[in-house]
Amino acid sequence: MSKKKKKTDDFTLLMLKLETARELGLVEKIKKVGWAGLTAEETGKIGGIITRKLKEAGKKKLEYP
Repeated sequence: MSKKKKKTDDFTLLMLKLETARELGLVEKIKKVGWAGLTAEETGKIGGIITRKLKEAGKKKLEYP
């Protein structure tokens, strides 16, 4: 069984998640109800923005070694 290599560590993903939640104005809701209290739409937005940021960072890394 092969193990898939992680491209990004857990701390970096958590920081991206918090940054994105802050950008979307969801920090207060997360403080009140936790991450599990977010709607599917809200978590989808967070995931989509994180994915876009990771792709952009990967492209920059390839362009500027």
